[in-house]
Amino acid sequence: MQSTTIATPQPAAPVAIAGDSLFQRFGLGVGLAALVAILLLPTPQGLPAAGHVMLAILAFAVIVWMTEALDYAVSAVVIAALMVFLLAFVPDAAKPAGAAMGTAPALGLALSGFASSAVALVAAACFIAAAMTATGLDRRIALAVLSRVDAGTRHIVIGAMVVGFLLSFIVPSTTARVACLMPIMMGFILAFKVDRRSRFAALLVITAAQTASVWNVGIKTAAAQNMVAIGFIEKQFKTTISWTEWFIAGAPFSALLSVAVYFIMVRMLKPEMKEIAGGQATIRQQLAALGPTTVREWKLLGLVLVLLGFWATENVLHRFDTSSTTIAAIALMLLPRIGVMDWKESQRGFPWGTVVLFAVGISVGTALLRTNAAAWLANLIVLHLGLQQASAFAILMLLSLFLVVIHLGFASATALASTMIPIVISVLTQVQTPGINVVGMTMLLQFVVSFGFILPVNAPQNMIAYGTDTFAARDFIRTGLVITLAAMALLVLFALTYWQWMGYMTMGS
Repeated sequence: MQSTTIATPQPAAPVAIAGDSLFQRFGLGVGLAALVAILLLPTPQGLPAAGHVMLAILAFAVIVWMTEALDYAVSAVVIAALMVFLLAFVPDAAKPAGAAMGTAPALGLALSGFASSAVALVAAACFIAAAMTATGLDRRIALAVLSRVDAGTRHIVIGAMVVGFLLSFIVPSTTARVACLMPIMMGFILAFKVDRRSRFAALLVITAAQTASVWNVGIKTAAAQNMVAIGFIEKQFKTTISWTEWFIAGAPFSALLSVAVYFIMVRMLKPEMKEIAGGQATIRQQLAALGPTTVREWKLLGLVLVLLGFWATENVLHRFDTSSTTIAAIALMLLPRIGVMDWKESQRGFPWGTVVLFAVGISVGTALLRTNAAAWLANLIVLHLGLQQASAFAILMLLSLFLVVIHLGFASATALASTMIPIVISVLTQVQTPGINVVGMTMLLQFVVSFGFILPVNAPQNMIAYGTDTFAARDFIRTGLVITLAAMALLVLFALTYWQWMGYMTMGS
């Protein structure tokens, strides 16, 4: 039998991949070629010139992000520059017969993502992580939890997934949940004295982020994009979907996908060790060595728990949105005497590149919407495939595939839902499928909107995880592709069985 591998004091460094620079240069070349080729094509009928430009930029962005041809932060600046100078020479989509919009309006569109509350939340989450590190609270929490958890690396991964699942019930923001988890995950890595670029670190962090996305499907209040879909359903059909109804439809799917995520991750990012050297005794010694909890730690813990309470009770006990309460908490953290850190401490290792990249990603999604590029793509794919006479199963599969592909160009599932769910509803109301349940099908397709598993830039929680610098983007992409395939396989299974039996696809099924 194979012996159990134990972590050594000198963790293995990440293995360099030969030819990386050549692959990256190739990716940049392909991205530029795609950009130029699409720009040189005649503008299709019904697509504004600005939308044509955005499709070219979208192709460039996806290729660069998938191949890591540029550093992610650098790619954000390049994409913003392309938006400014390429959109400047075409008319505004709202006035297709007018003059070129010029650089000022194009710049406003390229920077529109920075005005998003989601960007403010990502930045605030990074401040929370900085405060955790500055006070040492993340290490204390990690050691306290680890002292009660089996030292097996796979058990630690399961523990992280369970925590993410439980938080999904009480924290109505995926970003906020992952912001809570990431400092603890980094505390695990620090406590274990494991290389932050090891497979174990990548496994722990990526699994935590993906679990958060998985449970966006099963719990209505777990993500903002679900609320967007509910709003469209209420406006269009004068009805709604209750929390329990959503849970009955989505929770079994999320539960099975969570199991799949665990086995996919531990196989594709198999940790270097099966147990941590020294086990629980070492962890308890390290916890004791920290001494009593400091005043700064108590203040930060209290502040974070109060903030968590505000997140969990949003629109229940108060009307303060998550971003606003988080920004207020950051202000308190930085205040003299009241706070827990000063500005210099907060800037140590602060991932500004992550914030810039996420903001530009939202700008790309916004521009796809405003220039009608996203709507044109949707019409091209779904209205010209003969869906009017298709079965509910075929419609669900084709629209799901379209949503998974188009999600590659969005850094926000909320933006994707805002863009695509109205089009989805329009398509579903036009088809001739007997007895189709338009509300139920809209809910199922909203589940697919949460499938942001492939690129780090597909969701803010992914970007928070990427900001920990524990994994290369290629690790996220290759595991994310397999998770997406597993999700699509489960989608087929549920569409043929459970969802069909429950009447979510067609009435009276």
